[in-house]
Amino acid sequence: MMMKNKRNIFFILMSLFAFGCAVTKENTKISSKPTWQAEFNQSEFDRAKWTKIPRGASDWNRQMSSFDSLYAVRDGKLILRGIVNDVLSEDTAHWITGGLYTKGVKSFGYGRIEIRAKFEDAKGAWPAFWMLPVDAHWPHGGEIDIMERLNDDTIVYQTIHSPYTLNLGIKDYPLSHDTAPIHPQDFNTYAVERYPDSLVFFVNGQKTFSYPKIETDKKGQFPFDQHDFYLLIDMQLGGSWVGEVDTSDLPVKMEIDWVRFYKLEKMK
Repeated sequence: MMMKNKRNIFFILMSLFAFGCAVTKENTKISSKPTWQAEFNQSEFDRAKWTKIPRGASDWNRQMSSFDSLYAVRDGKLILRGIVNDVLSEDTAHWITGGLYTKGVKSFGYGRIEIRAKFEDAKGAWPAFWMLPVDAHWPHGGEIDIMERLNDDTIVYQTIHSPYTLNLGIKDYPLSHDTAPIHPQDFNTYAVERYPDSLVFFVNGQKTFSYPKIETDKKGQFPFDQHDFYLLIDMQLGGSWVGEVDTSDLPVKMEIDWVRFYKLEKMK
């Protein structure tokens, strides 16, 4: 009987501990000031915060290059370019692009990421802001696409990917994507808030859609509560989704005014 009572007390204490440590929207808030930021006020991007994205075999990184002319900081803006490759004779890529990420430098927990940016129009242009998990292989850890724009669209795409949406193909329960209008010739602000039970997306301060954690017996529906994520910002060109590149539209660039992270904090 004594052992049984001790066991019951143990489970009660563990339940109370778990309840006290639970993180929900009701007992948390987004910090009012950024806890990490990149304002691009120096003569070049801060290498303590960013690393150039290396080339890979996927549509999005097939033309990534470390060529310095693809990267610039001017008038408080980060500039990432896509250009025709008539400058690197040893590189067989038809065009080359610049991209930065925080992988290996900075990871983000729960909270709000905001990016203020402006894009140029070009056929085949595919600028993107997105997040990947630090310690999980794709797609098992999930992917958060804060913003993707195609060509000269007046809308952007915001999407999540996971084993649930990709391997099982369940993209409408709950809805895993949406679009939002932008001011194409101006700066717009894109954001996502990550909570243990949901992702909430915004454009210019307006909520666009949310992706909740649901009760399901299907695997991989919400891996976004299991890892910290790093941020990628890249000027992409071409691929099966965006289509062919019109080289007469190049060079093309995007400008990033700032990137800010607001931590999710427990309310006092």
